[in-house]
Amino acid sequence: MTETQNKVEITFEDFKAEVLNDYKIATISRECSLLGRREVLTGKAKFGIFGDGKEVPQLALAKAFKNGDFRSGYYRDQTFMMAIGAMNIEQFFAGLYGHTDINFDPMSAGRQMGGHFATHSLDENGNWNNLTKQKNSSADISPTAGQMPRLLGLAQASKIFRNVSGINQTNFSENGNEVAWGTIGNASTSEGLFFETINAAGVLQVPMVMSVWDDEYGISVHARHQTTKENISEILKGFQRDENNKGYEILNVKGWDYPALVATYEKAGAIAREEHVPVLIHVQELTQPQGHSTSGSHERYKNAERLAWEAQFDCLAQMRIWLIENNLATAEELDEIDNQAKKDVLEGKKAAWTSFTNPTKEEQKELVALLNSIAPSSESKIFIEKIASDLAAIKEPIRKEILTTARKVLRMIVKENTRSQLATWITNYTNKIQPKFSSHLFSESNSNIYSATEVPASYDESADEVDARLVLRDNFDAIFSKYPESLIFGEDAGNIGDVNQGLEGMQEKYGELRVADVGIREATILGQGIGMAMRGLRPIAEIQYLDYLLYAIQIMSDDLATLQYRTKGRQKAPLIIRTRGHRLEGVWHSGSPMGMIINAIRGIHVLVPRNMTKAAGFYNTLLETDEPALVVECLNGYRLKEKMPTNLGEFKTPIGVVETLKEGKDITLVSYGSTLRLVEQAANELEAVGINCEIIDVQSLLPFDIKHDIVKSIAKTNRLLVIDEDVPGGASAYILQEIIEVQNGYQHLDSAPQTLAAKPHRPAYGTDGDYFSKPSVEDIYEKVYAIMNEAKPDVYPSLY
Repeated sequence: MTETQNKVEITFEDFKAEVLNDYKIATISRECSLLGRREVLTGKAKFGIFGDGKEVPQLALAKAFKNGDFRSGYYRDQTFMMAIGAMNIEQFFAGLYGHTDINFDPMSAGRQMGGHFATHSLDENGNWNNLTKQKNSSADISPTAGQMPRLLGLAQASKIFRNVSGINQTNFSENGNEVAWGTIGNASTSEGLFFETINAAGVLQVPMVMSVWDDEYGISVHARHQTTKENISEILKGFQRDENNKGYEILNVKGWDYPALVATYEKAGAIAREEHVPVLIHVQELTQPQGHSTSGSHERYKNAERLAWEAQFDCLAQMRIWLIENNLATAEELDEIDNQAKKDVLEGKKAAWTSFTNPTKEEQKELVALLNSIAPSSESKIFIEKIASDLAAIKEPIRKEILTTARKVLRMIVKENTRSQLATWITNYTNKIQPKFSSHLFSESNSNIYSATEVPASYDESADEVDARLVLRDNFDAIFSKYPESLIFGEDAGNIGDVNQGLEGMQEKYGELRVADVGIREATILGQGIGMAMRGLRPIAEIQYLDYLLYAIQIMSDDLATLQYRTKGRQKAPLIIRTRGHRLEGVWHSGSPMGMIINAIRGIHVLVPRNMTKAAGFYNTLLETDEPALVVECLNGYRLKEKMPTNLGEFKTPIGVVETLKEGKDITLVSYGSTLRLVEQAANELEAVGINCEIIDVQSLLPFDIKHDIVKSIAKTNRLLVIDEDVPGGASAYILQEIIEVQNGYQHLDSAPQTLAAKPHRPAYGTDGDYFSKPSVEDIYEKVYAIMNEAKPDVYPSLY
């Protein structure tokens, strides 16, 4: 029996019960918003942003939302989450309070403020759940429209599952029958990410339903300042599909009209699911009863007429009228639902607060008891007793207050016998509590990068020296054959096989969906990759040049890099980002902004192979693991000669492990990528004057030298120079900090550690521009020579 037949045959009593349950959910959600605001204003919660005024359309969305579907949404979708059974009252308030136990706040374990919703794609060990048997919400982020690029990928995954054969869909898809549902506030449609995603989804023709919640304001700013014609669906009419052109189905509906909303969402879901066509639903005439957030009042920017209209057309008020007019409930019955909702929400709030505060109160008691046991034998007895009493008097302590107290007392007893007792308590407490706030920046599963073991490239005795790009190409061929779920896409990646021919012939062999050209839109290229990786595919998103990564850095930083962290390991997107960079010519094609990148995308591994064999090995490693990474290939290395390995697709470059390219005794030179070739040339020239350099290839910036091999080299040479082509204070400063501070390399130095970077401007055009902008062989030679001159001026007299 089909779902349609089921709906036709539903009894009036069943229909009535369903509708009244919807009203109950919406009322509970509204009460959560109202009480949540009070919790913020009384100081129990730090900040609140709620879904009041958007309840009824979210009920309709929830009805059309099926198992296997994904949401990529907006921080006002609490009613939807309640309606699909993914959040209850206690969990709502646990999120508001910042409860660090994921069993109480399953959305983020206290890492995000309330209003940011997620379901668990992974179990506690990082293994995939069966996503087809649950309703899924990708984890929200706060940046406006930041949810849009990921939405594109979530929808595209269905297209891949439906149209690419050979993929094991278990846990991930039912033949691509899933819809990706997006939500956004009307003002945020002003963001470029919204328009870029809308255009890309229209081009790709993916099953995406985009809801715009329109209440005429963006924070305090009216729509007339946000959107041309004050109407997003009006200006997007050109996207409307017709009999001759593919595009969108665009639907409009009033946000207070319950039956029209249900019908609209049912229609939208059917179109997207069956036809794989994107749909835009403009939900108009919504309200925001409490204003944007707890940081201000909407009475400051809405006039009396608008406020009166909002009171009348509040979606809950209108749903109540509709229920009464259609004899589905009496006013008294609805009053009873309202009153019960108030009671339920109040009780849920109290339970959430108790669960949130009880563990901290136990920790408070533990420290107070310890301090009281320490005090009698201390010279600071009176002070410690007073501090313990003050701590005990705090009715609702936070962990900051507990640990601050302990650390201050520790200073008082630093010379006393009880110091070790308190110091041990502080250490144990910190080790217990810190992971609640800091775990899962990277994968902690058995499939993380450390699970992969190195497999060297193997060669025949008669191995050919070939253009290095052929090593990449043939390795990609092996990858696509080995992993049916792998795919790659980017500007010029398909038909011509990428700008450097590393994918030559791959589209012809594996098809346009697996090796695809895309438009010039870097942010949504990343979004495609994130969304598809979240659904179990293994995408490789190609950004043509390293400089162009800046278009996508916000998505990488705010979304991909934080995904494991902000869900405490319950969602992942093992996306590989492929790009090429370092040496070239000109301001816009030869940047090497590695310092900016590594500091913006902590949570993503950053790999900087010196040649294409090493790069290919990184791809092979990453496809056996479950973490995202950026691989930066050397732009000037594709035509250099490398031997062709025999174990394509199998050899693996270890991540986080450095490689010593040349042993030496006088100085350790540390570098990566294209600059290494210059370092090797300079080292050869230095050898002629008796300076013996040890050269180390970093290979991986994030993580960095996990075996601490560089400090072992410094212990031998006693001198260090870090060379790279980023700006001064960029990646070279990061490397230096890792070696000197993390590895304690300072202990072995006889000379000051130094860096040699590029000039603090973008590289100028041409060969001379490169020479005068980035470190040259002569720069490296003279820098090393000057260090040796300082150490042994008689042997190495000054050059200048």
